[in-house]
Amino acid sequence: MIEAIELTKRYGEKLAVDHLSFTVQPGVVTGFLGPNGAGKSTTMRLLLGLDRPTAGHATINGRSYRDLRAPLCEVGALLEARAIHTGRSARNHLLALAATNGIGKRRVDEVLELVGLSAMAGKRAGGFSLGMGQRLGIASALLGDPHTLLLDEPVNGLDPEGILWIRTLLRSLAAEGRTVFVSSHLMSEMALTASHLIVVGQGRLIADASVAELTRAASRDVVRVRTEEAARLRELLAADDVTVSSSERDVLVVTGMSSARIGRIAADAHIALVELVPQQASLEEAFMELTRDAIEFAPVEVAS
Repeated sequence: MIEAIELTKRYGEKLAVDHLSFTVQPGVVTGFLGPNGAGKSTTMRLLLGLDRPTAGHATINGRSYRDLRAPLCEVGALLEARAIHTGRSARNHLLALAATNGIGKRRVDEVLELVGLSAMAGKRAGGFSLGMGQRLGIASALLGDPHTLLLDEPVNGLDPEGILWIRTLLRSLAAEGRTVFVSSHLMSEMALTASHLIVVGQGRLIADASVAELTRAASRDVVRVRTEEAARLRELLAADDVTVSSSERDVLVVTGMSSARIGRIAADAHIALVELVPQQASLEEAFMELTRDAIEFAPVEVAS
């Protein structure tokens, strides 16, 4: 379990993390989301003891990272996958890490196979593609078979097969009861990978909830209706606060009225409905709504 308690980090006049508190529970993949400049990377550095907090503190399984006896065997971290000596081979890089943490050589071969780099084990890391570098970084994080994982943008540079692989891996690790904390800018991928989300903006906590709770909260009353009597139903649904649009002859998209209300109106008019489906907001839509006031780097509109 990871706990952040009133974490605060100030760089001069810049408040990067502002009294941030949250808990990452084992057994689920927890996504860490926020706009650029929200304080995600700084928070991860604070969790791992790479930066000293201005105030507050963080613990991993009840202890600060610097107090862990065998850090690599308890916490696996990926903050910068390419932070390796480019002249070393993938295998030698992992062997060096293993030797300094009391990890056997067999485990090096296991993680190379796990991340799909066995055939490239003897190649210099400096010649790796971005995706291969990511795989080597993930191998380093998994080397000690840790119970806790902190991964910053682990899918960066991976191809579709690699993204599916890391998604499956993270979910399987969480299913084993491990704590998995993952930051990403890919909302579609987080929707498929994470069960719980922590959302920050301008260094502050915005949301700490499940994916389902966030998307449900962002969903408006938008309902897709299919019926052979679309024109008649459209007239019955007309109201000042209701919008009805249509792109197909027998389909209506109704905004501002619940599916239950639409169903009752149709039943009273003896109109048979073939489809009556509330439209769920995507995680991207929910994220944009949550962070609307927390965007630090907004694009400039270009006049046409």
